[in-house]
Amino acid sequence: MAQEKTITGKVTDKTDSNGNYQINTAAKDVLEFTFLGYEKSQAKVTAESLAQSALPPVFSPAKNYLTEKDNRAKVFLTPQRIVWQSDETGKYVKNAQRLLKSGNGQAELVNKDLVVLKSDKDHKASILLDFGKELHGGLQLVTGMMKEKNPVKVRVRFGESVSEAMSDIDTIKGATNDHAIRDFTLELPWLGELEIGNTGFRFVRIDLLDDNAELLLKEARAIFIYRDVPYLGSFNSSDERLNKIWMTGAYTVHLNMQQYLWDGPKRDRLVWVGDMHPEVMTINNVFGYNEVVPKSLNLIKDVTPLPAWMNGISSYSMWWIRIQRELYQYQGNLDYLKQQKDYLVPLLDLLVNKVKDGSENLDGMRFMDWPTFANKPAVHAGLQAMMVMTLIDGAQLCRVLGERKTAEKCEATVAEMKKHVPVVVGNKQAASLMALAGLMDAKKADKEIISVGETKDFSTFYGYYMLEAKAKAGNYQGAINNIRDYWGGMLDMGATTFWEDFDLSWMKNAGRIDELLPEGKIDIHASYGAYSYKKLRHSLSHGWASGPTSWLTAHVLGVQVMEPGCKVLKIEPHLGDLKFVEGTFPTPYGVVKIKHTKLANGKIESKIEAPKGVKIIKG
Repeated sequence: MAQEKTITGKVTDKTDSNGNYQINTAAKDVLEFTFLGYEKSQAKVTAESLAQSALPPVFSPAKNYLTEKDNRAKVFLTPQRIVWQSDETGKYVKNAQRLLKSGNGQAELVNKDLVVLKSDKDHKASILLDFGKELHGGLQLVTGMMKEKNPVKVRVRFGESVSEAMSDIDTIKGATNDHAIRDFTLELPWLGELEIGNTGFRFVRIDLLDDNAELLLKEARAIFIYRDVPYLGSFNSSDERLNKIWMTGAYTVHLNMQQYLWDGPKRDRLVWVGDMHPEVMTINNVFGYNEVVPKSLNLIKDVTPLPAWMNGISSYSMWWIRIQRELYQYQGNLDYLKQQKDYLVPLLDLLVNKVKDGSENLDGMRFMDWPTFANKPAVHAGLQAMMVMTLIDGAQLCRVLGERKTAEKCEATVAEMKKHVPVVVGNKQAASLMALAGLMDAKKADKEIISVGETKDFSTFYGYYMLEAKAKAGNYQGAINNIRDYWGGMLDMGATTFWEDFDLSWMKNAGRIDELLPEGKIDIHASYGAYSYKKLRHSLSHGWASGPTSWLTAHVLGVQVMEPGCKVLKIEPHLGDLKFVEGTFPTPYGVVKIKHTKLANGKIESKIEAPKGVKIIKG
């Protein structure tokens, strides 16, 4: 019989020829695995066997069960405040503040210090809770011993804003149950506990529905579901508004790092590859490597056989290539990159074949972002620029992979495409991509188009590329100001995560999302939005809006990755009007610590601590 051996290590994303995941026995964050007959140097384990090993012995043989282990954390959060209750007299709603006390999720026979909700034919008791931050998950309700043992019927509504939690599912204000149910009618048990919901929310409204009924509530806690991963990257400066914006962008993406990398925890909860690019950049700068990125890239690859476009959108297949290049640049995982070759090379051939006389001729859904969707000349200009950048990235990856012929084909196509420079028709999205692709002078693009009207016509998605274009033009102060105004505007309206879309004009005479709408004010959530995000359907936590987080790390803290795997970093800060900036940056070798201080003479004093294996070049 084989000898049982215990191996200490961490499962990696690296696999052998059989698809078995390897264990890194030198990892700091480790677990113990027990195997029969494996030497430490041979330790390999499949994801399936790991998940099945957690089953109790009664399930033996475990191979008969198809399982998947959820690697997310589940934490219960107590409400931060009671926004509203239907009765302040104490007749229908009593002891509501009890819900703000700590709980344990356990029903108890004591039956004391409970919230009492009552109804009669004239009044149905209701209460609105605020959990303080946008969350992903559901709600746990713990009940007491009501006089009647029959289940009590209630309605529970989740909302990213107060307005949404107070709304009905209708076609007027746009509230929906699309992708995730946020409006429930259910029965609560006598002396029991119930968990419901799986959505993005901050606010929860609970209504008692039955006539002449009583509900005793011991607890109403949020079930917060998220990946419990450290924030290895950080950003702190003399401007607290920028600090809060950086963290809000990081947290917005963190909420979307579920089993896969989503666009939003309320809607759409899907892997949209274009949306992923700003998210992956944020992950690289905040969390370092996380398996959700390759897992999501592999998913969309596996469900999109060529010549189909990812998500049905030609530019999204290009974003897949660009993300692969960014992932390799930041993480340097050659084994993973090699696994993409059989898809990457034919996809690049497909893209090259979509170029005619130096001009992109892409089919499928021709899409940049929603505000440009109907502007065909702008979309053409943007896709031309995207194609150029994608083929440059693809050529770089092909040379790493030894695919010289494909690399040369991509480079020759780029040379032809640079002879065709479309008109950007004053569009900021198109001008930004054209500047980044080298098809338009960055200073000219910034001065004549992107900076006109400051953040007018910005979008939360392509705002990131507008900031990148401004950096290429050397207009760092202008970009910092745009971040303060545009993304800071969402914070001024009560946001704790960044939105699917936003316009500063929406703020005029608008009420905050975290308050009941004052008389005479405009409901900013229920009144604005377009395309797929009209009114309350609008997602108030959307990962593609996180651009300022990676931008501030890259250009203000000044971290530029010069060689794959962060082996060489160039540190070139641009403080603008800031007095100091400090922070950390994650690499595969460990965390780099950085602090820049502006001296009285205007010069920058920098202190940098880098781990062994990382070379620092000062800009």
